[in-house]
Amino acid sequence: MSGTQAWGFTDDRGAQLGAARVPRRVVAYVRAGAALYDLGVIPVAVYGSGHDGDAYDPAKAGVLEAVGVPYLGPGRALDEAVLRELRPDVVVDVTYDGKSPYALDAALVERLGVPLVALSVGNELDLPAILDRFAALAAGLRIDGREGAGAEVTEPGVADPGAVDPAAPVPVPVPVVVGSDAVGPEIVTPVTVSPATGPGQGAALAEFEAAEAALREAAARSGLGVLALSGAGPEQVHLARPHAWPELAWLAGLGVRLLDPGPGPGANWLTADWVRAAALRPDLVLFDNREHATPPYALPGGVRLAPWNPETPPSPAAYARFFRDLAEALAP
Repeated sequence: MSGTQAWGFTDDRGAQLGAARVPRRVVAYVRAGAALYDLGVIPVAVYGSGHDGDAYDPAKAGVLEAVGVPYLGPGRALDEAVLRELRPDVVVDVTYDGKSPYALDAALVERLGVPLVALSVGNELDLPAILDRFAALAAGLRIDGREGAGAEVTEPGVADPGAVDPAAPVPVPVPVVVGSDAVGPEIVTPVTVSPATGPGQGAALAEFEAAEAALREAAARSGLGVLALSGAGPEQVHLARPHAWPELAWLAGLGVRLLDPGPGPGANWLTADWVRAAALRPDLVLFDNREHATPPYALPGGVRLAPWNPETPPSPAAYARFFRDLAEALAP
């Protein structure tokens, strides 16, 4: 694809977007930016959500901070002048409701006169479909098939695509295994899933599929009950409803025994106390490791712990790492 060709893309709000040439300068929500980086598109800058502060959240950043992609702070507090100075050709966000960008005020981007792409990460799509959408966008942003399209070398203070390696290995956290003799309650019924396919994913897609196979085998051997949660302090915890989260629903389809928190308010989370979490008798807890979440409190002795980022970058490489980590955490 030539950088002088007209560019078009329909996002997951149904917005038909276009530009006179393929966008080169991409500003993105950090989750989207980390995925695009994995897929060969280097953002000139990224921004956070309302949960984020003035510095990168390491759980959400992937390798973006390490390779020098600037972080602008929370999206809804962005200074318009700062964004204009970056001269973006396109802004990429995510959407949970299929209507609005999650982390940025759409009116701000409208004033800049550039396309705003919002890709769905909600449960109306399964995980492979989400990965496909990000892969399709990345393929459309790679100019002449070059890896590393996006940043420009001549722009001061932004990432140099010649100075980083998108294939560089990323350190992954090691789960803490304490041992377990707990017995889990009823499991979530596995979903029927479609194969993970998508343009331009190459070796990363093969690794994703291999990681799926490793996790499927580990889940079948362990039979452990897994509870995903986000700590909100010593008195409160948000318990994930597995089928509300595409990656958790996918885990269930791979045979992971995910525990449902049961009836109560909340579409994605059931907010309760730690007594309620302990009563579910999980064998392994996937705990939210983003900076705004708090560590697990008051869980029974012997429960295994493993980190979970509810905003894992939607790329095959990122989810392959997560699946491998979870397979290790499930191992005897």
